Order: sequence, then C-alpha cells, then structure tokens
Amino acid sequence: MAFAQLHCVESLTQAREQQQNDALIIIGNLETIDDTELSERVRAAQQSDQRIGQQPLLLVQPEVPEKRLVLSPTGPLNRDYDDVRQIFDAARAAAKMAQDAGARHPLLLLNGVNVEDQRYQQAHLAAYLGFCQALYQPLEAREARGEDDIEPTRSVSMVSALDADWAMAIEAGKRVARDLAGTEPERMAPLRFAEYCRQAFAQTAVKVTVIDDYQQLQHEYPLAAAVGRASLEVERHRPCVIRLEYKASRPQRTLMLAGKGIVYDTGGADLKVGGHMAGMSRDKGGAAAVAGFVKTVAEWQPDDLNVVAEIAAVRNSIGAEAFVADEIITGHSGKRVRIGNTDAEGRLAMADLLSHLREQAAASELPCELYTVATLTGHAALAKGPYTALVPNGVARRNQLAQGLFECGEVFGDPAEISWSRREDFEFVKGRTLSDDLLSSNNGPSATTARGHQFPMAFLVGVSGLDQHGIDSDKPLSYVHVDIAGSGVEGGDWQHGKPSAAPVTLLSGYYLAK
Repeated sequence: MAFAQLHCVESLTQAREQQQNDALIIIGNLETIDDTELSERVRAAQQSDQRIGQQPLLLVQPEVPEKRLVLSPTGPLNRDYDDVRQIFDAARAAAKMAQDAGARHPLLLLNGVNVEDQRYQQAHLAAYLGFCQALYQPLEAREARGEDDIEPTRSVSMVSALDADWAMAIEAGKRVARDLAGTEPERMAPLRFAEYCRQAFAQTAVKVTVIDDYQQLQHEYPLAAAVGRASLEVERHRPCVIRLEYKASRPQRTLMLAGKGIVYDTGGADLKVGGHMAGMSRDKGGAAAVAGFVKTVAEWQPDDLNVVAEIAAVRNSIGAEAFVADEIITGHSGKRVRIGNTDAEGRLAMADLLSHLREQAAASELPCELYTVATLTGHAALAKGPYTALVPNGVARRNQLAQGLFECGEVFGDPAEISWSRREDFEFVKGRTLSDDLLSSNNGPSATTARGHQFPMAFLVGVSGLDQHGIDSDKPLSYVHVDIAGSGVEGGDWQHGKPSAAPVTLLSGYYLAK
C-alpha cells in the first residue's frame, strides 16, 4: 500500500544541493515569489501569458529541476471566508499536472502563506494531503493495472519543518479509508472488508477481531443481524462485526468509535428506485473512516490514548428473508425497536455496536468519548453541503467537544459544522405503543423529513442505552454522532467521486496532534 513518501528540507537551497527532485511546484500567492531569481523569471513569463498566477500552469524553466516549474495559485488568503483548503486544492491540482508531465519526485514550496495566521498553521500538512488526494487511484484499478503503473509518483519533497512521519501517518489512514469506502461491493463484501482490515493492521499494535458466526451476531448484535438477514443465502454476502483495539502504554483516556459499514444498500424491502441505488456501495464510508483513523493511530502510536472501534460490515439485501417495516426487534440494550423504514438501516447496524461500547465505557475508570460515524442521511448533505455534521449529546456539549472538533477541522482543512440535538428529536423516535420503545424512522426519506439528520442521533442515544448516561446521571458519557453524507466524497458524487476520507484528518488533528 504505497503512496508518495514525504521528505522535508530546510530550504530551497538545500533541496537544490541534494538534486533529488525532478520538478518544482510553487503553491500560494504568486504575485511575488520569495526567491528573487524565480520571481524575475515568472514575471517575465507573465508578459506573454496572463494565465500565470490565475490558474495552475506548467512552465519550462532552465534553472529548476528537469526544467519543470508548476505554478498553482491559491488566490487571496486574507478574506473572511478563505481557509486552508485553498492550499489543499492548489496542491491537488499541481500534483496531477506534475505527474502528467513526467515528474516522479517533485519539490513543493509554499509561497506567500502566512503560517502565523491560525487558519494556515497546518498549511504544509494540507499541501501534502492535497497532493496525495490527487494521486490516489482506486483499489480495484491498482489491483487490475498495477500500482506502480497508475501511481508512479514515489516521493515528494517539501520546504517545511513539518514532521514527515506525522503527515504520512495521516495519509496512511486516509488511504485505508478511501480504499474501503470507494471499492465496489463484491471486492469489498463484508468478509473481504474484514480481510482488508486484517492485512492493513498486520504487524501493528492494533488487535483485529472478526465475529462472523450468525448465531453469535443474532445474540450480541441483533439489529445488525436483522439488516443482514436477507444476505445469508449468499455466502460471500454474509455479515460480520469487526473490532479494532489499540492499547496505549500509559493511557489517559479512551476513544470509542462505531462505524456504519453497509457494503451495499438496496434499501431492503423499502427498495431504492428511480436510479437511486447507484453509488450505494459507498454506504460503508463511516466504517471506512473509522478504520482509516485507527490506521493513523497504528502508525503514530500515541502512548496516552486507547482506541476501540467496532464496525458492522453488512449488506442490506432484498429477498424473502429481508426484514420489513412494522417488525419489532429487540436490540442488545434490551430496547424494543419498531422498524419504520428498512432504508434507515445504518442506525440499526450501529446501534448494537454503540451499546457494546457504552457498556465498556460505563465500566471504565478512564474518561471515555464515544462516536458513531456514518454516511447516514441525505438530509445532512442538504443541510450542511460538503461539510461533516456533528451532533453532540448534552455531555459532549457541556465539555465543549463539538466546538473543539469544529475549531480543529478549520485548522486542519477537514471542516465540520455543528447541529444541536433538541427535544423534538427525542419525541420523534419515541415508541408509539406499549409494544415498542423506539421507532427507528418514519416512512419517508430523511432528505424530506424535518431535522432529518438530527433525530437519528436521538434514536442512537435511546437504542444504545446512552440515555442513561446523560448530564443528569451518575456516569455521564460524552457522545458525538458524525454524519459524513455530505463530506464523504469529492463533489457529492457518490457513484464516481473519489472518497475524501473525512473525518480522518479531523479526528487525527484533534486526538493525536502534539
């Protein structure tokens, strides 16, 4: 699983002396370039090409490595709405241009970026991650065509004091997340998803446990088992739960994550129609991001943070055995759930994972913070656009956790927005009769339901037993639901778009950055 390795140098002069690069990429505000000789050459070139400084361009310049000079402007960086993603985007555009020109070991130089501005403190990291995002190719393509052939850029240098190991640890996690999220449903069927995880964490400190016995799943994860019921007749589609555990040497707190891994979502008995099934192999993006973050943890090896993750890898198939609306299913917590719509399967798949994690957190002597991460609702994409939606419980709100994540996302270029949980959300998911404790959803799509991405968080709180660990309890537990339906792929194109690996960078920056 190779990607462009990062080498940081102190100065452009040092890079020239080492003579290891075959292109120079300058990113930023290009009105004045810090290097006098380069600045004069660029100004001279602008006399005949007014595109320079306005869009990414490749110039032939004799004084740069292999005569390749790529200029990739960010535009202004001092307006109210400017942020570090402009550097990410400029690096992404430049990376493809340099590679297409034949460069395999380019040098990145940020120009005119004020790293004293809090918004740009992680500018060099953003440049490297944007560079890698551009050059990433899907797992199926690498396996079919050969990784060396379609990802030929082997290294990148950068004039920066950035810790290269830290940057590459994040990129390693993002690569795992992109592979798992973007790969087609047969190559990443549940047990093959689990096998990929085993390989990704081989020879690391992360313990991987896979539960694939259906009777055990029915007993310990009954709601996820119900979602996967119609898939049992096809051996390769059978569901499983994947548990990832990292134990630190001197832990100060524990992070617990549940990931939605719906490897294909037909909608079940509430079948998706009208062309809406295309792209539903990416409904495992939340689980992919969870595994990706754990990969970053495995590479970085923090000594003060325990991490426990559970992933439900399930196919929501249609067939005679499919679960249907109006069924009442008892979850791991003992809560009785009436099914309102089988296309609201993601919250069911995560419910028992969260219940298991809640039990472990309640028994722990260390502070614990819990998350669910999912491509859960179309409403999140409509309400937040290309941003991750954070929905905290009362404990997380009191602890300023969501606000901290929001601020971190701004600095690290993996932005999120906060959506507050309200009493109406909890009323919406209450059982309607004495037969059921909770209603999993209404019978309409989330995108057309008021508070469509907030009320699922209330359901998850109730069905997992977290409602017994609020701010009024003896054992309050912090919990944030993370909906990446709007941020999980580039451009919102769930069929063809490249996975973004959100929120791997956000979580890494918040929990692992020193």
